[in-house]
This record gives sequence, structure tokens and C-alpha cells, in this order.
Amino acid sequence: MTEPRVFYYRQAAAEKMPASEAIPKPYFAGFWIRFFAYIIDLIAAGSIQVILLTPLFTGVGLPKHSSLFSLYGLASALLFLAYFIVFTKLGGQTLGKMLLGIKVIRLDRKPLTFSNVLFREGLLRYLQKVILPLYLVVAFTPQKQSIADLLENTTVVHVGYLELETKA
Repeated sequence: MTEPRVFYYRQAAAEKMPASEAIPKPYFAGFWIRFFAYIIDLIAAGSIQVILLTPLFTGVGLPKHSSLFSLYGLASALLFLAYFIVFTKLGGQTLGKMLLGIKVIRLDRKPLTFSNVLFREGLLRYLQKVILPLYLVVAFTPQKQSIADLLENTTVVHVGYLELETKA
């Protein structure tokens, strides 16, 4: 009995293969690529914060305390959450995910709903940020899912690639 072999193909090439030769499935994005996308997103969200909030607070004469319970801290947190929620809802990708070619999808292939995105990117992103080891779950689940993904039936995949299991 021969062991199946796994190959990664661009989606266009994979679709041309006979169905009897390969079983296509999404090419799931692992921990490290998601981590680097998140770092890019932190830089992007921080830049948006500096561009929008700093001039606003300076112009109005409000203090810019970094405490979460200050007005500036609350506005920063809301802007941070809005960045992830809006980008993910509009196209399944934040700027970091776009740059690295990955995307959030539902496992049932239906479009992401607002409640999916709000729960995944709002509540669960905050929870995972508070309890950092929760991010490590991605490295150990077969479909590379975080706690948020498991609860919302979503995952992150490489855009334009499929994983094909072929017979040797």
C-alpha cells in the first residue's frame, strides 16, 4: 500500500488535475505566517491611530494618556478593534493578511457574517491578547485554527493555493 503524498498547487493548476488523481482541500495558514500578518497589522493599526487620534486629541486639547481607562485609551482600543472587524468583514483580510496572501474563510464556504467577524475579531481577539498562550492552539490543530476559529467555524488559508493529496 502506498502512502499518499501531499503537494501544494496554485488553484488554477489544481483545478485542471483529474479528480481521480488528487483530492483538493484548502491550504491552511499556520502559526508563523499568521503571527507575521498580526505584526504587520499592529503596525498598520498603530499608524492609523497616530494619524487619526493624535491630531484630533491635540487639536481639541484632550490629554493623550495611554491608560485603557482614559478617553485616548478607549478611542485607541475601539479603533484597533474596528480595524480588524471592518477589514475582515469587507474581504476576509486585514492589511497584514493581504500582504502575506492569507485570508479568513468559513469552513462551510459561506460568506463571513457580521456576527462571525464581530465575535472572532472583537471578543475573541481581545481574549487571546489577554491570554497569549491561546494563540499557540493554531500550531496544534489539523486545520490550523485558533480558539476563535474553532468557536466560529472559520480558519485562515493561503489565497490561490490548494493542498492536493495524491496517490504515489
